[in-house]
Amino acid sequence: MSLAIALHVLAAVIWVGGMFFAYMAMRPAVVEVIDSSQRGVLWCRTLSRFFRWVWAAVVLLLVTGYWMVFNVFGGMAGAGWHIHVMQGLGIVMMLLYFHVYFAPFRRLKQAVANQDPQEGGRQVGQIRKLVGTNLILGLIVVVIGAGGRYL
Repeated sequence: MSLAIALHVLAAVIWVGGMFFAYMAMRPAVVEVIDSSQRGVLWCRTLSRFFRWVWAAVVLLLVTGYWMVFNVFGGMAGAGWHIHVMQGLGIVMMLLYFHVYFAPFRRLKQAVANQDPQEGGRQVGQIRKLVGTNLILGLIVVVIGAGGRYL
Protein backbone atom coordinates (compact mmCIF):
# COMPACT_ATOMS: atom_id res chain seq x y z
CA MET A 1 0.00 0.00 0.00
CA SER A 2 2.76 2.49 0.87
CA LEU A 3 4.44 2.01 -2.53
CA ALA A 4 1.10 2.42 -4.34
CA ILE A 5 0.30 5.62 -2.42
CA ALA A 6 3.78 7.02 -3.01
CA LEU A 7 3.62 6.35 -6.76
CA HIS A 8 0.04 7.66 -6.95
CA VAL A 9 0.97 10.92 -5.22
CA LEU A 10 4.16 11.27 -7.27
CA ALA A 11 2.18 10.94 -10.52
CA ALA A 12 -0.35 13.54 -9.33
CA VAL A 13 2.42 15.94 -8.28
CA ILE A 14 4.13 15.64 -11.67
CA TRP A 15 0.90 16.29 -13.58
CA VAL A 16 -0.75 18.95 -11.41
CA GLY A 17 2.55 20.59 -10.47
CA GLY A 18 3.55 20.74 -14.12
CA MET A 19 0.29 22.42 -15.02
CA PHE A 20 0.69 24.89 -12.14
CA PHE A 21 4.23 25.78 -13.25
CA ALA A 22 3.25 26.14 -16.91
CA TYR A 23 0.15 28.22 -16.19
CA MET A 24 1.27 30.38 -13.29
CA ALA A 25 5.02 30.87 -13.97
CA MET A 26 6.06 29.96 -17.51
CA ARG A 27 3.11 31.41 -19.44
CA PRO A 28 3.45 34.95 -18.03
CA ALA A 29 7.23 34.88 -18.54
CA VAL A 30 6.86 33.67 -22.13
CA VAL A 31 4.47 36.53 -22.91
CA GLU A 32 6.95 39.04 -21.44
CA VAL A 33 10.11 37.69 -23.07
CA ILE A 34 9.42 35.66 -26.20
CA ASP A 35 8.40 37.27 -29.49
CA SER A 36 4.87 36.20 -30.47
CA SER A 37 6.16 34.59 -33.68
CA GLN A 38 8.21 32.12 -31.61
CA ARG A 39 5.77 31.31 -28.80
CA GLY A 40 4.07 28.49 -30.68
CA VAL A 41 7.42 26.76 -31.27
CA LEU A 42 8.41 27.13 -27.62
CA TRP A 43 5.07 25.80 -26.37
CA CYS A 44 5.11 22.95 -28.87
CA ARG A 45 8.53 21.79 -27.73
CA THR A 46 7.76 22.32 -24.04
CA LEU A 47 4.42 20.51 -24.19
CA SER A 48 5.93 17.65 -26.21
CA ARG A 49 8.27 16.96 -23.31
CA PHE A 50 5.69 17.55 -20.58
CA PHE A 51 3.00 15.43 -22.24
CA ARG A 52 5.30 12.37 -22.21
CA TRP A 53 5.34 12.69 -18.44
CA VAL A 54 1.58 13.22 -18.31
CA TRP A 55 0.99 9.98 -20.26
CA ALA A 56 3.13 8.13 -17.70
CA ALA A 57 1.30 9.89 -14.85
CA VAL A 58 -2.13 8.94 -16.24
CA VAL A 59 -1.14 5.28 -16.51
CA LEU A 60 0.41 5.27 -13.04
CA LEU A 61 -2.60 7.01 -11.48
CA LEU A 62 -4.99 4.47 -12.98
CA VAL A 63 -2.89 1.43 -12.08
CA THR A 64 -2.11 2.48 -8.52
CA GLY A 65 -5.57 3.93 -7.87
CA TYR A 66 -7.48 0.85 -8.95
CA TRP A 67 -4.94 -1.45 -7.30
CA MET A 68 -5.64 0.32 -3.98
CA VAL A 69 -9.41 0.30 -4.50
CA PHE A 70 -9.59 -3.42 -5.22
CA ASN A 71 -6.76 -4.73 -3.03
CA VAL A 72 -7.10 -2.47 0.00
CA PHE A 73 -10.74 -1.31 0.06
CA GLY A 74 -12.19 -4.50 -1.41
CA GLY A 75 -13.81 -2.68 -4.33
CA MET A 76 -15.67 0.56 -4.89
CA ALA A 77 -18.25 -0.24 -2.21
CA GLY A 78 -15.50 -0.17 0.41
CA ALA A 79 -14.04 3.15 -0.73
CA GLY A 80 -15.00 6.39 0.97
CA TRP A 81 -16.83 9.26 -0.72
CA HIS A 82 -13.53 11.07 -1.28
CA ILE A 83 -12.20 8.15 -3.36
CA HIS A 84 -15.30 8.27 -5.58
CA VAL A 85 -14.99 12.05 -6.05
CA MET A 86 -11.26 11.75 -6.69
CA GLN A 87 -11.88 9.05 -9.28
CA GLY A 88 -14.66 10.97 -11.02
CA LEU A 89 -12.74 14.23 -11.24
CA GLY A 90 -9.58 12.35 -12.24
CA ILE A 91 -11.42 10.74 -15.15
CA VAL A 92 -12.73 14.15 -16.24
CA MET A 93 -9.15 15.46 -16.08
CA MET A 94 -7.91 12.57 -18.20
CA LEU A 95 -10.62 13.15 -20.79
CA LEU A 96 -9.71 16.85 -20.96
CA TYR A 97 -6.05 15.90 -21.32
CA PHE A 98 -6.85 13.45 -24.13
CA HIS A 99 -8.79 16.21 -25.89
CA VAL A 100 -5.90 18.68 -25.51
CA TYR A 101 -3.41 16.12 -26.75
CA PHE A 102 -5.36 14.84 -29.74
CA ALA A 103 -6.99 18.11 -30.88
CA PRO A 104 -5.43 21.53 -30.13
CA PHE A 105 -1.94 20.14 -29.45
CA ARG A 106 -2.02 18.21 -32.72
CA ARG A 107 -3.11 21.41 -34.49
CA LEU A 108 -0.34 23.34 -32.71
CA LYS A 109 2.26 20.88 -33.99
CA GLN A 110 0.83 21.26 -37.49
CA ALA A 111 0.90 25.06 -37.26
CA VAL A 112 4.53 24.96 -36.13
CA ALA A 113 5.41 22.58 -38.98
CA ASN A 114 3.65 24.96 -41.43
CA GLN A 115 5.40 27.97 -39.87
CA ASP A 116 2.04 29.59 -39.11
CA PRO A 117 2.53 31.58 -35.88
CA GLN A 118 -0.99 33.03 -35.97
CA GLU A 119 -2.62 29.58 -35.97
CA GLY A 120 -0.07 28.39 -33.44
CA GLY A 121 -1.08 31.25 -31.16
CA ARG A 122 -4.75 30.32 -31.48
CA GLN A 123 -4.00 26.73 -30.52
CA VAL A 124 -1.84 27.81 -27.57
CA GLY A 125 -4.80 29.94 -26.41
CA GLN A 126 -7.13 26.93 -26.64
CA ILE A 127 -4.66 24.75 -24.74
CA ARG A 128 -4.25 27.47 -22.09
CA LYS A 129 -7.99 27.53 -21.37
CA LEU A 130 -8.25 23.75 -21.11
CA VAL A 131 -5.12 23.47 -18.96
CA GLY A 132 -6.54 26.18 -16.69
CA THR A 133 -9.68 24.12 -16.23
CA ASN A 134 -7.67 20.96 -15.63
CA LEU A 135 -5.44 22.78 -13.15
CA ILE A 136 -8.44 23.85 -11.07
CA LEU A 137 -9.80 20.30 -11.13
CA GLY A 138 -6.37 18.93 -10.24
CA LEU A 139 -6.02 21.22 -7.24
CA ILE A 140 -9.47 20.17 -6.04
CA VAL A 141 -8.51 16.49 -6.45
CA VAL A 142 -5.29 17.05 -4.48
CA VAL A 143 -7.22 18.66 -1.62
CA ILE A 144 -9.83 15.88 -1.60
CA GLY A 145 -7.18 13.17 -1.89
CA ALA A 146 -5.10 14.62 0.93
CA GLY A 147 -7.86 15.54 3.36
CA GLY A 148 -11.06 13.88 2.17
CA ARG A 149 -11.25 11.17 4.79
CA TYR A 150 -10.93 13.81 7.52
CA LEU A 151 -13.75 16.01 6.24
